[in-house]
Amino acid sequence: MNKQTISDIDVSGKKVFVRVDFNTPLSSKDPQADITVTDDTRIRAALPTLNYLLDHGAALILASHLGRPKTADDVQFAMKPVARKLEEVIGRPVQYIPAVMNDKVKQAAADLRPGDILLLENTRFHPGEKKNDPQLAADFAALADVYVDDAFGSAHRPDASVDGAARAMRAKGGPAVAGFLMNAEISALSAAVENPPRPYVAIMGGAKISDKIKLIENLLDKADKILIGGGMANTFLKAQGHNMGRSLVEEDALPEAKRLLGLAADRLILPVDVVTATEVSAGAPSEVEMVWALSPDKMALDIGPATLERFNAELQGAQLVVWNGPMGVFEVEQFAHGTNQLAQMLAEMVDHGAQVIIGGGDSAAAVRAAGLTDKMTHVSTGGGASLELLEGKELPGVAVLDGK
Repeated sequence: MNKQTISDIDVSGKKVFVRVDFNTPLSSKDPQADITVTDDTRIRAALPTLNYLLDHGAALILASHLGRPKTADDVQFAMKPVARKLEEVIGRPVQYIPAVMNDKVKQAAADLRPGDILLLENTRFHPGEKKNDPQLAADFAALADVYVDDAFGSAHRPDASVDGAARAMRAKGGPAVAGFLMNAEISALSAAVENPPRPYVAIMGGAKISDKIKLIENLLDKADKILIGGGMANTFLKAQGHNMGRSLVEEDALPEAKRLLGLAADRLILPVDVVTATEVSAGAPSEVEMVWALSPDKMALDIGPATLERFNAELQGAQLVVWNGPMGVFEVEQFAHGTNQLAQMLAEMVDHGAQVIIGGGDSAAAVRAAGLTDKMTHVSTGGGASLELLEGKELPGVAVLDGK
């Protein structure tokens, strides 16, 4: 996965089509309201790439998806508020055109001069985006001299702006390279796939195991230990014969859980105690119960102190830790303790020389909420993409880029 980046090519005087990840949270979905960006993390994450290109004499054509629009003109997902926020954080004018591809887009791109920025409409407004339509891909490539992908969060999707446009750019003899954010993601995550330092401990959480069966199988081949928390631990615990009360359990996944437990031997570490309550709410009375003595009317909503202690013991001496998925319902403060404490443990490990990679999605949100993002070795911007890469899958948006 050693790919060329923007620092490997000459962009002076060139028009550069940059696939960015501006899929940002918005203040409202009411098209009559003044919709604003409420978290500009992803926009700021693209700034090193965008500023490098601008500082080296390029003109930029930016494309991103935003949300999951149901129609081709779902105005609640228009890019206008993103354009305003980008203009604010980058300190330059941003031309926004409310169209993905038409004659106005083509003319605007043709008129660009070094230092200019053009932001296209939400790529998912065009029916050809999700279909990886060759004509749309060719039209994207025709706007520019260079293709840059800096949207790791979309790298697992073979869309026209991700896969097709890069292929079309290469077909016409132009470079298709990674931005700095994409390169950082590839470098960090591929280290866990190709030649991980040891001991290597993986931590898996979140609600379901059905979404992560392939990942767990791949990790069993690579990691020395896998620590399991969150809702997915309930299914494993029930597969071991524990009565999980009213806890979330994937009944259909029990056979797979039993199979994975058989493959893992003693390398898969499950909770020994959990924080329980009768309902998922901030005011619900909660208590700590051992997993073999769970009250039949209770739900497991977080890992308990004995489990945290055991996880901490398993993490000692690890040189690489990859974490994907919270340890409980971390959105509710009283069930966030296990996730927050784990994040603190990992931050301290980094201080002592370990590499800690946070695999995006809810894990990244939890680390950010705890104020520990800067304490980790790497926090991925791509939940689904990071999962698939860690599973050992080839990501279309990475595979298509020029190699070194």
